Amino acid sequence: MNNLAQKKCLACSKTIQAFDQETSKKHLQHLKNWKMSDDAKWISKEFKFKNFLTTLKFVNQISEIAEQENHHPNIDFTWGYCKISIQTHKVNGLCENDFILAAKIDQIS
Repeated sequence: MNNLAQKKCLACSKTIQAFDQETSKKHLQHLKNWKMSDDAKWISKEFKFKNFLTTLKFVNQISEIAEQENHHPNIDFTWGYCKISIQTHKVNGLCENDFILAAKIDQIS
């Protein structure tokens, strides 16, 4: 599990189920400063940058990863700030894909 960034997100199917809170907590331990929502349905992380252009470049890098993985986070950004929130909408919660994407984002931050 500690090699999450080396894995590939898998297409969701009807057999995929959301992780329970304990499984999500175990996966969260392998990420850098990500937080899980109280209902254990989202993970998120805030990033700070020195200016708008640097923030935008980071967001563009995330969008490239998201397209490669076919797993897309919510991205909120403005001057010097970016918040990434990740959930698998098909399961209304978290699954391994969410942690894989977060680990890949950690590699570029």
